[in-house]
Amino acid sequence: MSAHASSQATAGFLNTDWNPGNVPTGTTTTNVVLRTADKAATSGSLYQPIAPSDTVVCVMHPREFMACHYLIPDIVEAGYAAWSQAPRSVGNDLRLEHELALHDVAAGLNYLQSVGFKRIILLGNSGGAGLYAFYAEQAALPGDQRIARTPGGRPTQLAELNMPIPEGFVLVGPHPGQGALLMNCIDPSVTDENDALSIDPALDPLSFENGYNGSNDTHYSASFIQRYRDAQRARVARLDRLAEALIERRQTARKRVKDLGRDASAEDRRVAAHTPIINVWRTDADLRCFDLALDPSERRFGSLWGSDPFASNYGAVGFARQCTPESWLSTWSGLSSNASLSRAAYALTQPTLVIEYTGDQACFPGDVQKIYYALGSADKQHCRVSGDHHGRSIQPGGPLGRTEAGMHLAGWLKSKFAQ
Repeated sequence: MSAHASSQATAGFLNTDWNPGNVPTGTTTTNVVLRTADKAATSGSLYQPIAPSDTVVCVMHPREFMACHYLIPDIVEAGYAAWSQAPRSVGNDLRLEHELALHDVAAGLNYLQSVGFKRIILLGNSGGAGLYAFYAEQAALPGDQRIARTPGGRPTQLAELNMPIPEGFVLVGPHPGQGALLMNCIDPSVTDENDALSIDPALDPLSFENGYNGSNDTHYSASFIQRYRDAQRARVARLDRLAEALIERRQTARKRVKDLGRDASAEDRRVAAHTPIINVWRTDADLRCFDLALDPSERRFGSLWGSDPFASNYGAVGFARQCTPESWLSTWSGLSSNASLSRAAYALTQPTLVIEYTGDQACFPGDVQKIYYALGSADKQHCRVSGDHHGRSIQPGGPLGRTEAGMHLAGWLKSKFAQ
């Protein structure tokens, strides 16, 4: 996602009226800058209640800025410390590889242990759920069983990484992972990745002939849905092959430059040094966003990016709009990414709370149910709260979902991690 796109999406995760008065009187805030084991920089903000707590609730997203996340005041009010961590590249997933992002998580959790916290709770909101679940899965494994290379072939250095194991898990508005999310919303009617306007009319999700009728009464047939989903998978597979070919071309050139030294060709030197960028157009076309009878909920017509699918699907803003081949494979490919919540859910054996928003336009009821049933924990709880993906009211002037979510969170913390 571009920095511009991310700034729009991030606003929903934050309390836009957030100020020091939102947290309880006496809250201490400490801002730190950390160096990861693979030498990247990350940062975090630690909010501590006036009464000391040995339990900290962590909030993080692989690309978003969460320092003013709307649940932080609820966590501190309940008597627990809150940790909000920034990823190494805030607001831009151009080079985001989830295996390397685990180093960011580990740096934050190691810091928290070093300053005396005994119990660490991970709170994954939206894309943060997939990141934290992936972390928990890898942390529970012996070093030699952890993933050794990213899908693009980079060494992960996870085998030697000190990865503190969390005591509990909270999933708020969890979608099944960024790759799985994109698999459902990528537009398969694109026929040429170099032409953003190319189209196969038989797969066009915004065609009246295929069932689209705006917010009035869009309805897709079962046969169209199946063809559409098959074609979505096929497009992701094509993009995987493109990414793999670009990586292979560069790696082959690098080997020739290394082997030949001064005798290497100028073309090989250029290819070896170049990092290609893939433009992935039209990634906001989940049929469930337009046909509200599919996996029904209280959501409004449209997606996270707006109510006009032509603007959101054909515009510059959107998921995975620009990626390196490595970041595509690691983060946005539903076929290659390891950072899938549904894949890693089995490893979450800690007490786990799932908070689902009933008007969510990215986390659909069927997906949340699959995630909940896949959780490895024998101690899990599922709450459904009226609100949109960001915990805002789904009705003008209605109650904020994030308020009820905060109440559920505080109650769960006190029942599972009494101080």
